[in-house]
Amino acid sequence: MADQTLPTNAWPANAAPSDLISPGRKRLGRALMAAATLGLLAVIAVQILYKTEVDTIGFETWRPVVYAYVLWGVALGIGQVLTRGEDGQRALFLLPALLFTIAMVIFPTLFGFYIALTDWNLSSFSGRKFNGLDNFWQMLADPYYRNALFNMVLYVLAVLVEYVIAFGLALLLNAQIRARKFFRVVFLMPLMLSPVAVSWMIGKSLMEYRFGPAATLARQLGWENPAFFSNPITARISIMVLDAWTFIPFMMIMLLAGLQAMSREVLEAARVDGANAWQTFWQVTFPLMLPVSVTAIILRIIFKLKLADIIITVTSGGPGGATDSVSSFIYREYRDRSNVGYGTMLAMAYLIIIIVFVTWLLKFANRFVRNVN
Repeated sequence: MADQTLPTNAWPANAAPSDLISPGRKRLGRALMAAATLGLLAVIAVQILYKTEVDTIGFETWRPVVYAYVLWGVALGIGQVLTRGEDGQRALFLLPALLFTIAMVIFPTLFGFYIALTDWNLSSFSGRKFNGLDNFWQMLADPYYRNALFNMVLYVLAVLVEYVIAFGLALLLNAQIRARKFFRVVFLMPLMLSPVAVSWMIGKSLMEYRFGPAATLARQLGWENPAFFSNPITARISIMVLDAWTFIPFMMIMLLAGLQAMSREVLEAARVDGANAWQTFWQVTFPLMLPVSVTAIILRIIFKLKLADIIITVTSGGPGGATDSVSSFIYREYRDRSNVGYGTMLAMAYLIIIIVFVTWLLKFANRFVRNVN
């Protein structure tokens, strides 16, 4: 085999490390990566055709796909070194993270889309069967899923009210009041509790309609039947209150950190210019807190989109699905009906909605902060 290296003086003085690699070595590296990629795709295609009963050739388990994936990762690392030299060796440090992301995020997502196209009920003896877009058309006609999406709109809009309360508490704890450190610990206590624990302590105990202290107080105030979770409207509001009580401290602590990081000279300059407390807040404090506020609201919305545990524990989506979030509805579709295929279709559709909504929200927030500042 001919020597693939060339004399040092044959290369330009300003050549990059990858330029010092012979063309033959680069071709070998590219061919190795292409062959490994095609082999992996071929194994996956054969397995998918076999599992969807399109072809009779395939494997009983997905273990060969795992083996092909490991070999593809090894070939990808060798190919990077062959084609890029030292740059490829540095890229090897990122390769494990890339392979882990593909194995634990991308592949399960793609597999979830495959499951969403099947009729798979764990209570059925027929097993999993490919049914195309039947689950999708069923989802579009499902009034309970639409109701869960509508509830999520209400729950997300409630974040604005939570933000106002959290900002007020942050301003209070940032002021020079007595026992300020004590109140900081007290206000943070709900965040230290599990949402399931909050559901049992408040939703199942304090708000119990027969003997709960909240129900007893409501009767004394004139509410004849204080059943917080029997009416759709009061049930939704009660769920919002429980979730807000748990997570308002999260927003409060972020806003409090922003207030404490704010320059005192700016506030003192506003007072010297004759601004009162309201003018100082609205024209100085609030604009300077916008980046922190937007971050807190976006993070809270992301947490809100996953709301499920409080609903499952307190109401199980009732009455009549009035309090269902999308996550709790999907959970009950799995648990109560054992409908894996349809439940996965609901989850995949919700995932797409979240990705689109959060992407738009981040762009809108970035544009809003730039325009205000």
